[in-house]
Amino acid sequence: MLFAVKQHINQNLPFLKGKKLLVAISGGIDSIVLTHILHQLKFDISLAHCNFMLRGKESNKDEIFVKDLGEQLNLPTYTIQFNTKGYATENNLSTQMAARSLRYNWFQELIKEHSLDYLITAHQKDDVIETFLINLTRGTGLDGLTGIPEVNKNVVRPLLPFIRNEILVHATRNKLQWREDSTNSSIKYVRNKIRHKVVPFLKELNPSLLETFSNTLQNLKGSQQIVNDRISEVKEKVITSSGNDLHFSVAELKKLSNPKIYFYEILKEYGFTEWDDVTNLLDAQSGKQVFSKTHCLLKNREVLILSEKNTIEEVRSFEVLENTSKIKEPFKIKFKKVDIPFDTKNHPNKVFSELISDKPNTISIDYDKLQFPLTIRKWQKGDYFYPIGLNGKKKISKFFKDEKLSLIEKENSWLLCSNGDIVWVIGKRLDNRFKVSKTTSTILKIKL
Repeated sequence: MLFAVKQHINQNLPFLKGKKLLVAISGGIDSIVLTHILHQLKFDISLAHCNFMLRGKESNKDEIFVKDLGEQLNLPTYTIQFNTKGYATENNLSTQMAARSLRYNWFQELIKEHSLDYLITAHQKDDVIETFLINLTRGTGLDGLTGIPEVNKNVVRPLLPFIRNEILVHATRNKLQWREDSTNSSIKYVRNKIRHKVVPFLKELNPSLLETFSNTLQNLKGSQQIVNDRISEVKEKVITSSGNDLHFSVAELKKLSNPKIYFYEILKEYGFTEWDDVTNLLDAQSGKQVFSKTHCLLKNREVLILSEKNTIEEVRSFEVLENTSKIKEPFKIKFKKVDIPFDTKNHPNKVFSELISDKPNTISIDYDKLQFPLTIRKWQKGDYFYPIGLNGKKKISKFFKDEKLSLIEKENSWLLCSNGDIVWVIGKRLDNRFKVSKTTSTILKIKL
């Protein structure tokens, strides 16, 4: 098997040569064989072991075993203990999903901290069919049926072409020691139930199950590539960018043969799950929304707007002290105080025009009309201001309606205020009361 792994890496994973690798090691047979093989092949490896504190003394013995192995092989070894059950409860996750989240987050932290190149895991071919069957029973798309990827960003799985029995034979012949996880024999967990009950039955039906499954997997991956190519074509037709948001043309989406399927392929990375509700947005009234945990999809006239949920929603206002030059929240704004020479303000000329000339997202305000600290806050019902270029006052809500802002754009609108008066609907319109005039002595230039 040593030669087979070496040949596989040379042919399919040559980018691993000369790189610094972090091996995820549980102490079980798969990760132990992987560690010994990579060590024998002279790869630059470090070991990372997670103690999830789920099996009492047994978990602690696994950790000690891995530390001893690292010492025997003279390899850098990192270990960590997690309160997995507590994390699962706090984040409303299953124990297995909590463990997965904890370990992969920690692995990536180690890679960054120690300037490593790749995370190496010991998944093998039997794991692939188990994952396929788990996803199949839960409901999934092509992504869930194409198995565990051999390379996913900086995560690499060199043992995927090898079956569990090959790994067992190699470990036995080379008299390797490993730890047995007692929970692996329990059918309490879905994966173990599939491993011990379903897969053996399928192998009885088809002794060549793993071989035929590999062929099926390749066919599915080919189909997935065709789907991805088609989705890329559709995205070019239906999606346009607007700042941090994505706009989907309702008219173009309605031309598709099965919008629900296209929505799934396009929006799955944003956490949506209620696909009927998403599809129904095509014929919904303006203002209708569908939410995922991280994003919002809004029907706004002839487009659907995809935007990220506001992470600063709880913070409703920010103060700007006098002589502040810049702020970073709720977004980056620069402030610059400029004095106007006496002869310039009394004799308008090119210099004066340049001083007060505004560009998109930049305004000039009469500094002496301001009362500090200024406040940046979200708009509220009943707010009004005196829009520059118009006579009289106007409610913010009416201004937004006239400007044809979407619900998301309204929710993401902020106001710059002085002593309760609105100075600027930020990025949209200045208040007439604070504009620069011929009597202005000092200007406050504000750039968003």
